[in-house]
This record gives sequence, C-alpha cells and structure tokens, in this order.
Amino acid sequence: MRMIQKLKLFEQTVVFMRWATDAQFGKITYVGDDFVEFLVLDADSMEYGDKILINSQLILEVMVSGYEISRLIAEISARVNTGGND
Repeated sequence: MRMIQKLKLFEQTVVFMRWATDAQFGKITYVGDDFVEFLVLDADSMEYGDKILINSQLILEVMVSGYEISRLIAEISARVNTGGND
C-alpha cells in the first residue's frame, strides 16, 4: 500500500508530520493524489494556523499516535469543553 493511500485513512486526524523542509503537529484535512492539505496546530495556543499544501513525495514521516499526540488531543478537548477562556 502506498503512503498516500494510507494517509487517506487519517484525514481529519491530528498527527505529527515531517516533510523535506519542516516538521509540525497539525491536522490532515485533505489527501489528494499528489498533495496533502495540512492545517498546522500552534502547540502554545492550541489553535490552528497556517494551511499548507505539501507535495506527497516530500513527506518523510507521519506519526499518528503516541504520547505527544495524545497530550495535544487532550489539551484541545479541554479547551473545547471549557470554551478556551482560561
């Protein structure tokens, strides 16, 4: 199975992605045949910022689970439940 096909399973999921020039936490919003649309998550404010289109051939690593991702999801969930007004 090609990586691009596997990434389609993780659309709308918070992941850590490393590509040729950078690495960020964020959400995969769309997976096309030749690019991935990635919404960068600012770890300090827990808000989504830049939307990046990444050539799928430049993607080196995608982490879909683990301690850091679980922590980020928990922090995002806590902000949604409390309205993020703290």
